[in-house]
Amino acid sequence: MYVRNAMSTVVLTIGPAHTLRQAARLMAARRVGAAVVLDTDTSGLGILTERDILNSLGAGEDPDRETAQAHTTSDVVFAAPEWTLDEAATAMVHGGFRHLIVLDDLEPVGIVSVRDIIRCRASVPEQRAEQVSPVPA
Repeated sequence: MYVRNAMSTVVLTIGPAHTLRQAARLMAARRVGAAVVLDTDTSGLGILTERDILNSLGAGEDPDRETAQAHTTSDVVFAAPEWTLDEAATAMVHGGFRHLIVLDDLEPVGIVSVRDIIRCRASVPEQRAEQVSPVPA
């Protein structure tokens, strides 16, 4: 199975000046765990995740003053739609993150998350039967 089969095509794109509260509201409304941060001044793409917002709140920072730009991961690892789910999972484990922006011709076309990969793996009957053992009662 490939990234294109698992990725969410709902890509929330925000600007670097969005506050963390604005970003959190948009992420909650769309039910996504990450937003692509597009900086039109630098033509750069970054990612802001739930974890970034949580870390800021945990540090006592004001979500109405903190901007996405200050908490965006800019050294992003991108996936291609034709990557296998194993390649995506390996990149996530190696990098220590849970989301990959999917690019096609340098344009964001989706986001694939650990949850997306698990959902695809769990829906494959032969893999589920081999990997899931019943819990004793």
